Amino acid sequence: MQNNIEKVRMLEFSEFGDERGYLVVVEGMKDIPFSIKRIFYIYGTDTDVIRGDHANRKSEFVLINVSGSSKIKVLDGKGNEIIYNLNRPHTGIYIPNMVWKEMYDFSKDSIILVLSSEEYDNSEYIRDYLEYCKEINK
Repeated sequence: MQNNIEKVRMLEFSEFGDERGYLVVVEGMKDIPFSIKRIFYIYGTDTDVIRGDHANRKSEFVLINVSGSSKIKVLDGKGNEIIYNLNRPHTGIYIPNMVWKEMYDFSKDSIILVLSSEEYDNSEYIRDYLEYCKEINK
């Protein structure tokens, strides 16, 4: 199975603002590389908690810290990892399928908006890192 860690990248979205405030626009197949089928958000997470801690066989994601900050670690199952700091509401990180992800170091006001290419399907989640390593290194 192919590992896609080389496709992980930061995205910067159009930001419009004036004295009234700011507006950020994100459109599927334009600003992100997939059509959006599911949206959810993560908030109220303590600083010492790790979220994610899985890979997906099919789903692609874009994570945007619309408030506060957090760190995102991606791993490839071959000993490589990259850490991203999400701290601006007009940037996000694109995470393709078959990349292990961990979200951590949440600020008290952190809200992560997650855009997904797929509807929820528990069977496509790999929740054990050793299983992920075996699958990715076949």
